[in-house]
Amino acid sequence: MSVAAIAPGDARALARALVRLDSRNPSLAPDGPGESECVAMLREVLDAWGFRTEVYDAAPGRPNLLARVGGAGGGATLMLSGHVDVVGVDGMTHAPFDGMEREGRLYGRGAADMKGGIGAMCAAAWQAARETLTGEIVLAFTADEEYESVGTRAMLERGVRASAAIVGEPTRLDVMPAHRGFVWIEIVVSGRAAHGSRWDLGVDAIRHAGLLLAELDRLDAEELSTRTHPLLGRASLHASTIDGGIGMSTYPDRCVLRIERRTLPGETGEDAVAEVRRACASVHARRPEFAAEVSLLMAQGPSDVAADAKIVRALEEALSERGEDVRVSGMSAWTDAALLNAAGIPAICFGPGDISLAHAAEEYIPLPEIDRATSVLTTLARRWCA
Repeated sequence: MSVAAIAPGDARALARALVRLDSRNPSLAPDGPGESECVAMLREVLDAWGFRTEVYDAAPGRPNLLARVGGAGGGATLMLSGHVDVVGVDGMTHAPFDGMEREGRLYGRGAADMKGGIGAMCAAAWQAARETLTGEIVLAFTADEEYESVGTRAMLERGVRASAAIVGEPTRLDVMPAHRGFVWIEIVVSGRAAHGSRWDLGVDAIRHAGLLLAELDRLDAEELSTRTHPLLGRASLHASTIDGGIGMSTYPDRCVLRIERRTLPGETGEDAVAEVRRACASVHARRPEFAAEVSLLMAQGPSDVAADAKIVRALEEALSERGEDVRVSGMSAWTDAALLNAAGIPAICFGPGDISLAHAAEEYIPLPEIDRATSVLTTLARRWCA
């Protein structure tokens, strides 16, 4: 579809055009082309629609796009945030970038996560700007959310800010003010290599890792299960990978265990590492020969906006005005809302599509849901920036 064929404010046409562009994240798919073509098309569309646009690299060859409209009188600023990268396509059961439509659904990688949401946000901003806006709407479309979020980090480092933000991830039009964080931790358990017959010399690193796993299981069942959030449920951890051993007749001298800890608001990566170190100390107290090194690999913080925050109330009012049910729930996945909140921008997730279809073998978005999201976001933007 040519850019000229996308009429101003046509959310469906823009979503369809975006889905037909391959923007696989090259950090996840080695042959992925990245976001450049997608950002270039978006910029051309938004320039034609009358936005003030800016493109810059968050990393070499990984562009971000900022598009602004309104701002006639210095009022409140609303950011509509999204990512243009998508994950790989291995195992998909339909063509990933054809933008096929069937039975009221748009199919393709990124349809739900989150090019349908981008289409809705762009159309809503254009429609809201048909009236004079004293405040400004900022469309912030970034690279690399699916890997390390270098796009949003770079945007914030440039000083881009807003009074509040909507992150257009797929929520099925639920208001989602909170989501968990995650922490990746590596534990290297040390043993001593010896012939399999020499129990008196060998120290079995894999068995010791098993003792630690049992202690982490106790931590998850007895302690983490008691830490809860009204929208997100309980804190949790799971063992992600384990690797060790030399041969059938050799005591393993090393075992590497990696775990993921899903954190609730108020918990940090340092807290999670400290828990694992305490678990190691507990095992060591029972088995003095147990030895392990614990390292933090990555931590992304949780996100939490108060249920009575101004942006939450404003979105709920916009839903009601458009005749939509008001549902408030927790987001299951991690999003860039956490980074925006940490930078002082109250950010909540709201958008068309179902997060359970993100990264799936079959990915689609209901087209009427794009229209409904556009209507709600238009009402929100007009009120927020009026």
